[in-house]
Amino acid sequence: MAHVHGDGPTNEECADFLERIVRLIDNELEEGDCAVVRAHIDTCNPCLERYDLQRTVKALVARSCSETAPVELRDRVRVRIQEIQVRITEG
Repeated sequence: MAHVHGDGPTNEECADFLERIVRLIDNELEEGDCAVVRAHIDTCNPCLERYDLQRTVKALVARSCSETAPVELRDRVRVRIQEIQVRITEG
């Protein structure tokens, strides 16, 4: 995602922000670092888009992880795993 900031950050600096954006979403940054990342996001549309995408994906995964598979599906998966394990140990 090449983009131009004028006198702002370079593409390489934005690449560094991607990890920091994920850590911001996960509440793993110190308050001072949060302010730096938020200031960057406020001035960099591509990084803002990455932030929004990461936040959306994490919310979707969190929501999906709270759902429980139907009993029939879980039973079929267990049987299939056992079949594969038997084949591996016999092979």
